[in-house]
Amino acid sequence: MLFNIIKPSGWTSFDVVKKIRGITRHKKVGHAGTLDPFATGVLIVGTQKDTKVLNEISSSFKVYDAILELGKSTDSLDIDGKIISEKNIPNLNSEKIELALKSFKGKSTQIPPMFSAKKVNGRRLYQLARKGISVKRNPNEIYIKRINLLEYTKPCISFRVECSKGTYIRVLGKELAEKLSTVGFLKSLNRIQVGNYKLSNSISIERFEKEWKC
Repeated sequence: MLFNIIKPSGWTSFDVVKKIRGITRHKKVGHAGTLDPFATGVLIVGTQKDTKVLNEISSSFKVYDAILELGKSTDSLDIDGKIISEKNIPNLNSEKIELALKSFKGKSTQIPPMFSAKKVNGRRLYQLARKGISVKRNPNEIYIKRINLLEYTKPCISFRVECSKGTYIRVLGKELAEKLSTVGFLKSLNRIQVGNYKLSNSISIERFEKEWKC
């Protein structure tokens, strides 16, 4: 079975899998596409024989709504990290920001952040990062199909991006801030679509548990 679940902020993707396993009592449970703990939104969870299609779903294009706070940067590139630098925010307007956003469209490469679930030599990067260890990471090829400004109210930029598997929106936020001659970190991240699965059709864990028990 496949379930379109809303991942709450503060939960890891594995926390959701563990919860669904406990509710359904299904032995085989997995998810399509990891979300950072601070992030929210669409997480497709599969159980039993449907875990086989999770890789295909994970390879689909994804759509995110993000809020980038300018003027400060954190070690994790998101709101959960420690502030490591601050920089003045230049005079910006919608035109300047939209021009910077458009420069990311198409194919490019990204180096995965240290604070990520990606494995290098069998170890999760975030486990090394928490010990202050940084290792070499190979760049990922990514594709950004569309990226648009939603709102700019200093110091925050809200934008929407449709992108390929392997795209780190935290890294995109960092690079956007740099293009605008400042620094920044993601204040929030909400995944609103994975392939054909939309947030409007997602259900909360609480509702899932209630309906499953009924």
